[in-house]
Parts: sequence; C-alpha cells; structure tokens
Amino acid sequence: MAVLGQIRQRSVFLILVIGMALFAFVISGVFDGNSSNSGPSDPIAIVNDEEIELTYYRQLVENMERSYNFSTMQAVGSVWDQLIRVTIFRQEFERLGIDAGKEQIEMILTQDERIVQDPRFQNETGFFDFGVFTDYINQLRVENPQAYDSWKMQEENIVGLAKENIYYDLIKSSTGFTELEGKTAYHSENDKVNIKFVRLPFGEVPDSLFEISDADIKRYINNNKEEYGTEASRSVQYVVFPEEASEADEKGIRAELEKLKSRRIEYNDVSKLTDTIEGLATTQNFTDFVEQYSETPFDSIYKTKGNLASEYADILFGLSKGDVFGPYKDGNQLKISRFLDRKDDGSIRASHILVTYKGAARANPDESRSKEEANKLAQELYRKARRNPDDFAELASENSDGPSKSLGGDLGFFQEGTMTDKFFNFCNRSRVGRIGLVETEFGFHVIKVTDKEDVVLTADLAKEIIPSEETSNGVFQKTTQFEMESIKNGQLDSVAKQYDYDLKSLQKVNLLDENLPDLARQRNLVQWLFNEDTQLGDVKRFSMTDGGYVVAQLSGITPQGTVNIESVRAEITQELLKEKKATHLLKLHADQKSLSDLATATDKEVETASAVTQENTVLAGAGTEPYLIGIAFALEINEPSGLIKGNNGVYMIEVTSKEIAEEMESYRAYANALQNEENIRINASIYEALRSSAEIEDNRHLYY
Repeated sequence: MAVLGQIRQRSVFLILVIGMALFAFVISGVFDGNSSNSGPSDPIAIVNDEEIELTYYRQLVENMERSYNFSTMQAVGSVWDQLIRVTIFRQEFERLGIDAGKEQIEMILTQDERIVQDPRFQNETGFFDFGVFTDYINQLRVENPQAYDSWKMQEENIVGLAKENIYYDLIKSSTGFTELEGKTAYHSENDKVNIKFVRLPFGEVPDSLFEISDADIKRYINNNKEEYGTEASRSVQYVVFPEEASEADEKGIRAELEKLKSRRIEYNDVSKLTDTIEGLATTQNFTDFVEQYSETPFDSIYKTKGNLASEYADILFGLSKGDVFGPYKDGNQLKISRFLDRKDDGSIRASHILVTYKGAARANPDESRSKEEANKLAQELYRKARRNPDDFAELASENSDGPSKSLGGDLGFFQEGTMTDKFFNFCNRSRVGRIGLVETEFGFHVIKVTDKEDVVLTADLAKEIIPSEETSNGVFQKTTQFEMESIKNGQLDSVAKQYDYDLKSLQKVNLLDENLPDLARQRNLVQWLFNEDTQLGDVKRFSMTDGGYVVAQLSGITPQGTVNIESVRAEITQELLKEKKATHLLKLHADQKSLSDLATATDKEVETASAVTQENTVLAGAGTEPYLIGIAFALEINEPSGLIKGNNGVYMIEVTSKEIAEEMESYRAYANALQNEENIRINASIYEALRSSAEIEDNRHLYY
C-alpha cells in the first residue's frame, strides 16, 4: 500500500516520464482496447462510477461457456474476475496516462510460442512478422466476424498485459533499497545468539478453567471487523432424494441384454409370421448390431487389459474368438461383450530423442542445423545411448528437440496408426530394451523400446443402469410427502428424523454459489434462499440436474457485514483461550524473576537454543516465535527477560552469548536481494491494493 501511495503522489512526474518514453502508436481497430457493445442496457456492475453493460457481460459469458465448456455460473465468476481486473487497471492507466505502443504489444506477442510458430503470421523467411499478424486480424474482421469476436477477448488481454508491464515497471522503479538497508538485512540473517529458556505451553493449561461466552466471541468479532466482516449469507438444511435404479430395475436391464446375446425366434404381429432375430454371438455384422442395440457406439480401438472393466479384465482377456461374456457391470453400465481379435504386443511403449534440422516437418522456424549436422549428432547420441542404456532419459532431457524431452523422451503406449510408419515399424519388430536410429520426415530419432502389451478387440453392447418409470414415480411421491409434511410441521429436521432421512446442514451459502455438498448446479435453490419473498423457515422442493429432488428449508439469515457466530466459534474460541491462558500464566508466575526459580516452581527443564537468527523465527520444540527472538537480540548477555507472552506459550529467556557477523565492504548484494523480494511482493499485491480501494457494485445476482 505504501508503494501504491508513492505512485499516486508522483502521478504528474510519471505522466511526464511516460510521455517521453513512449510514442503513441496504437493499431486502430485492432489494438484499441475498446470491445464494449453499443446500446443502452442495465449495468451488471459499477466500478468507480463506471457502468459495465449487462449485454456486453452476457456476450463474454456465452463466449466462455462455448470456448471452455464451463457451466453458466463458472463462466459468470471467471468473466467477473477478468472484467473487474481489466476495468480497474484500465481506469488506473487512463488516470496516469499509460498507453501501450507497438513495441510493447509486439513484445507480448513474441513471447507466445503458439503465435510465433503459427505459419499464418510468418513472413517469407519463416519468421514471425508483426505486420503480417495485424493484416490477418484485420482480414478476420471482414471475412469471419465470429472468429474476430473471439479474437477481441484475447486482444484486450494482450493490450492490458502490455500496459500492466509498463505500470509495474514504473512502480518498481520508484522503489529502492540503500546499502544501509542491505546491512540491516545482512545482520538479521547472520547475527546469532545462544539462549536458554523456560517454556510454559498453552496446551498444558486445561481449557476447562475458562469459560468463553457468546458475548466474548461477539466482542472479539467487533474488535476485528476487518477480518470478520462478511458478505451476506444464508444457512440451509436439506434432504436429498436421489433418483437411482433399484435392484428390480437392474434385473430388468440384465434380462434385456440376455435376450440380445443369442439368436431367437419371435412372432411378428404385423406379418403374422415368426422372425429370426440375430444375437451378438451370431450376427455377422457386429458393427451395425452394436449401433442398433447399444447405448454407446462401436469402438474399433484395441484395448490392453488395464483398459477393460477391472473386475472382469482377466475373464475378458482370456476369451477366445467369438466368445460372448456378460451381462457384467462396468461403472454405471451393464454390458455384454463379444471377443473379436487379439494382437500380441499390439501396444508399445517407447522413448525417443528427436534431432531436427532446418526444413524438417514441424521443425522450429529458428532451427539452423543442417540435415548432415543433425545426422552426425543423432549418430553420436545413438552411440552414447547404446553404451549407457540406463542414461537414456537423461540424454533425452538434455538433447531431444521433441515435446517429450521434459518426460525423458517417454512417448507412453501407442498402437499402429498413431506414429509415422517408419517409427512404428521399428518399434513393432524390436524386442523390449532395443535401441535404434530411425529417420522420418520429422528428423532423426534415437529410439528405445521400453515395454509391450497384448491388446484385444471386443464388440460391447452397453445399457445405462437407469431407474424405471415406476422407480421415478416412487421417488417423486416420497419427496412430495416429505415436502408437504415439512411445510405443515415447520421443522424439516424433525420430519427427517421421523423418517430416518439423512439431513444435511450448511451454515454459509453465498449469494453467487452454485454447487452445494451433494448438489451440483443448484442455482435455483440458492436464488430462492436469497429471494426477499423467502422467509425464515420456508420449505421448498427442487429438481436435481442428474435426477431426483432436494427438499430445503431456509434455516438462517446473515446480513452483510456480520458473521455467523457458529461458523467461526471454534477458531475464535481458540484465540480467546490463548489470551486467557497467557493472562493466567503471567499472573500465576509473576513472582518468578529468574530461569531457575521459574523452572523449579513449574517443574520444567531449562532448555537451550543455539545459533538463533532474526531471519529464522522458529524456536526448536516451541514453533514460530518472532517476538521472543526479537527480544533475545535486545537483551544483554546473562540478562533475564522476565515473563513473555509468545505465540504458543509463556516464556522466560536469557542470552548466554552473541555472535555478531563481520562487517562487509559492500552490502549492495543484500540491497539487490531486498529489491527482488519487493518486486515479487509488488507483482502479487498491486492489483489487490487497487481492488480493495475501488468501489464495486455487484449486480450479478439480479441476472444469474
């Protein structure tokens, strides 16, 4: 906050510096930072008197739902965080006159490998070209408006990031540490004291000696309002009625599958003739059969034993061609499977070291190595790998040009068709452990075959285990009965106890919550809890997204600015007990003036701690005690401290010796280290400082 205050005070100076350092080159229509929609609408938020339009916000939410497969509330939260950050920073940039020029924007873009290596943005020499990039974006605006809209979200982030870099650099430049501060840091780290002490832990004082009342807790909360001030919240109790398949439902699905296993004769009411219906065991066209009767499509991928239903993997793997097994349970499905084929060693695991060269497929545009040089290097790496096979992973990590280098070259398991032919053929005909050299269109590969597994192909006919209509109706009737009785009684918990239902209780539901324990995507329930028409004690039934119902009762209302005592009782009780125990111990042993007297009176040993520094505030056997260690450095040798309240107990200490570190010619290195730490702190705290000082009106709950 002090740093932020400095930059605000120097705003005129900074504007002048910025004006001299930057030139106003902003790409009109591409990097103008203006993405808001025109037209009037109600604001979703007001940030420092600036309205954020609802229509614009909804557009961003919809884009994020599509792009990242987020739920609506996930997108609402993510867009909110990003938009508030962007708005706050933009307001600060405008206030200070900060703008991003071509150089700053280009620098951000060139740090993104996806952009730099995209052929669409490269010039004739194969290098990223900022002009080509901007031409492409302008072309998108005309030819593909939808893609351009998606780009605008990225564009705003890039411009904002460029401005942020300028802003952070300016703040960092306004801070500095002198050699005197470096000297202080040096001595904090290197000066040492040896102490002896007597420790009276709080944990040894019984909690039962003290009474913590609700009044004590409320007083503590009032004295610490910043820490315990809260958003409005609600308490709710509820009973979940899941819609799950019964044993009878599962039995019925098994019967359906049994009918589909073998050939059967059925009478046709239309033709008045008998029809022969093929089964999974007899059909010649198992692909079409699975597509017709299964709820999951035919999978033509061969599987290892580890990819089969774990409980039945041995059985399935041991079948012969044409055998049918099942019905068996696999997750939430019942299946019957026909064994089609087996491939010995059909799944292969290998590691490789890729050596690319200029012009090879997918080679880095900056690659300058010739094909001859790549071949020579690959031959050398091949010889090293042959001599020391156990060092292959290390060789790959240090030398490979492929993305698997971070994994020691490991490519995992693969089957035919997933690798280029030359690569797969070598691995397929090689024993486990063999190392070889293969050339493909991607370069030269030093390959080590590390494992092989057999694979099988099955035709699986699957049915989801879902509740029948009869079961669903039964759940609805039970839920409705419980809801009506709870409304009549007014006490959901007592009715739940009567029927031995599992009652759940939640103390703190926030305004924009969506997911509750055992309840996914219950936004309707949360909105009802906060509806001004919902009264304390009201009961209502809600449908669950995955089937079934929940009956909920509003059991508590916590207005904004207050805290629910029950939610913090345990935490605050412990703090208050520490205070009372400290007062008790200090009063009880006030007459003890020396370590030996205190040790005798309390039957405690005099403990020692060596080479204690101000940098490391952990006292062996006692925990973190910064105040105690600070006092130790202020004491004279053999001077008792008197009783001291610490974090974990009451202490008395005595310094037995001190070791002051030798002075240095320069403390600049320590001053620079302090600057680096400050830079990290600035990066982590500036936005939070700006956000905490901003006035933000949140209207999301009105629309979502």
